[in-house]
This record gives sequence, C-alpha cells and structure tokens, in this order.
Amino acid sequence: MTQQIRVSNNHRYLTRSNGTPFFYLGDTAWELFHRLTLPEARRYLADRAAKGFTVIQAVVLAELGGITEPTPEGHLPLVNWDPTQPNEAYFRHVDAIVEEAASLGLVIGLLPTWGSFWKQGESKTPIFDESNARIYCELVGKRYRGYPVIWILGGDHTVETDSERAVIDAMAFGLREGDGGAHPITFHPRGPGQSSEALHNAPWLDFNMIQSSHGARDHDNGLFVDQDLALEPRKPTIDGEPRYETIPVGFYNTDARQNDRFDDYDVRQAAYWALLAGACGHTYGNNAIWQMWAPGRKPMIRACVPWYEALDHPGAFQMGYVRRLFESRPYQTLVPDQSLIVNGPRDGGAKVRAARAVDGSFAFIYTPRGEAVTVQLGAIRAQRVAASWFDPRYGIATPIHTGERVGFQTFEPPTSGRGCDWVLVLDDPSRGFPPPGQPV
Repeated sequence: MTQQIRVSNNHRYLTRSNGTPFFYLGDTAWELFHRLTLPEARRYLADRAAKGFTVIQAVVLAELGGITEPTPEGHLPLVNWDPTQPNEAYFRHVDAIVEEAASLGLVIGLLPTWGSFWKQGESKTPIFDESNARIYCELVGKRYRGYPVIWILGGDHTVETDSERAVIDAMAFGLREGDGGAHPITFHPRGPGQSSEALHNAPWLDFNMIQSSHGARDHDNGLFVDQDLALEPRKPTIDGEPRYETIPVGFYNTDARQNDRFDDYDVRQAAYWALLAGACGHTYGNNAIWQMWAPGRKPMIRACVPWYEALDHPGAFQMGYVRRLFESRPYQTLVPDQSLIVNGPRDGGAKVRAARAVDGSFAFIYTPRGEAVTVQLGAIRAQRVAASWFDPRYGIATPIHTGERVGFQTFEPPTSGRGCDWVLVLDDPSRGFPPPGQPV
C-alpha cells in the first residue's frame, strides 16, 4: 500500500513517510464517489495511474446533489441529511474506491464535504455546525486512517466569518482526532484565492492550496505561489484548481465567450509557471471529468464530451510529462531564481520563469511562447554546461549544447508562438543525469 504523505523537514515540498520526495500531480474528480459506479471508478483510476497522476481529488459530500441525489446504486451519503449519521452503504462504496486507488499507488485528496454544506448564506441551509462538523470529520478520519489520503477542507469556499472559522477548525480537529495525525490537511478556497489569506497560521494547516481559477488566459498563477512562499512560517503550496482543459474561458463573467475554451497549452502554461515559482506539485482539471459528465446528465459549464472520452485529452498526457521532467532530476532541490534570465519576456503570456538546484547542478527555464532567452550560465556550478530543449507537448528532449561555462548565452527554441512552449534544461554533465524527462 502507498505510504502516507508528510511535509518535508524544510517545509518546501511533500514526502512519503520513508522520506522520499512525493510529487503531487493531482487530477480533479470532485464527483468520483457520487456519480460513478465501482467499475467506472476502476476504469477512471487505472487510466490516471497509467498517465502518471499521483493524487485524485474527490469529495465525499459532493457539490452536484451530493446529499439529495443517490449514487447509481441508489445510496445517499447521510441518513436524514444528518452528518452524524453516515449511510454505511454509501461509505462502503467510498471505501472500495479509496482501496482501489491505494492498490494503484494513488493518494486520494479527500474532501469530507463541498463548501456549500458549511458555508453560511448559501441558497440552501448549511447542514454543518461546530458540533456535528467535528463528529462527522472524526468519523471520516477514523475510517480512512490507514489509507493513503490527504485531507482537503474548504471545497471551493472561503472562510469569511468567525462562525465559519469555528466550523472549519472543528472539521480539522475532528480529522486529527479520527486519524491520529496520520495525514496532512490543506484547504481548497474559492478562486481566484489562497488558503493562506485566512488560514495560513491555523495550527492544523500543513500546506497551502491555491485556486487560480478559470477567469482568463495568461493568468500568472506563479504570482500566488510567490506570495505563499514569502510567508512565515514557511509551508509548501500548490495550485489545487487552475484553468481546466475544455472549460469556457472566464465562464463566470457575463461577457464570456462560451465557446472559447481553455486547451492543453493553457494547462501546460499554468503547470510550469506554478512549479518554477516553487509549488510542491500541480493539479490538472478537465471540465467533463470533474463532474463526470455523460449523456443523460445535465451538463455543467457547457460540458460536451463524456468523461470517459475526455480521459484522453492531450493535457492529461502532458501532465505526465511534467512529472517525468521534474522527477528526472532531484526536483526537491529547486528554488525559483529569475536572476538566471538576463534577457527575455518578464510579463504577459510569454513570461519566462526559471528555477535552479540549490547546489547549481541543474536549472529549468520555461519559455511559454518559444521566445529566445538569454541565460546566466554561471548558475550551473561546473566547468562545462549541457543544454537541452524539452518539448512539453510530447515529452521528448533534444540536446543542443555542451561547452564551457562562460558568461551569458542566448538560446532560441525550435518554434515560437502560442502553443509553442519549451523548457530549457541546463545541467552539469559530470552529474550523469539521464535525458530530461526520463525518470531516474
């Protein structure tokens, strides 16, 4: 069974319980427990494991009719909408999915509830108060204590009042009582937003989560990461909900062009911007998959492709390439370093982001539009420097240069323009690193 997840001793990234780094590559599957049969869930999980995902984000009390509409097998999660009375048949279904995920080496990013069930002032009366929130989460914590999970509170809602904070604190303390501190806790806020805005100093918040959201193209989610990593005490951070593949751009704005959808390039740009700003991983989302849309269901936010077809949209494959690139080097040693960039775009959609290993053994420089970039080779502490272009679309690397480490050098990617993003990889060749994107 997959080992439990921890925050590293230096509070910069996540590890497994044996101390090895854990790359959080999440997929957004909010309605997994609620809408899929067990055979369907197994199909979904097997696909995500094969594509290289490590975390599946799913909600026990889901957003879309989660406590009023039964599962395909006819089960509701609660008896009489009472959080202190979980329906055993429903939770056995959740058990089976969590167990299947564990057997595939996946961690469940488990949300005990969507935010609408605790948030005050929503259209429906919240079912949680400070008392039953603690009882419910203690039950959930105890039930999944022995499984590889990460607790995610919040559920697309943000704490704004003292009474809401009391409910969220009660949930966190309930989870801690139930699982004995076995699993880390984070918080998924309303977007665009950050858990750190209201909760950074909460004693139970082990790492921060961002929702950079779906408002516009070229929205630099690395800026959120920059802000989080400047806070004290230091905590890892991750974008838990960036722009989803196939979701309409800015769908919640009244002037949004409803058939203008984010594509795989938008997904890649968000991933590399966040990671090179110092995030401890990244989360992918697809408009059909989060809601597990299929013909016969009401589509949300103009979903138009069944979830089982959307599994193979290009962005999902490309997230696996992201993980392979970072794991081909000791990525946990990376620190953001824009000083590597002597000349190149510094804002807008073409903004170049860079990070280097603390020992100077390698560096990654991402150019989203394939713009030429002039780099300070002194960042690599070696007599010679090896350079390669890594193609984020296909996961392949092409060596382009090995030579003396002398001053500045300008590198021009093979292609340029929207959709022509590239990662420049600089290495100390004496370290014997594998080709970029090939795991060690």
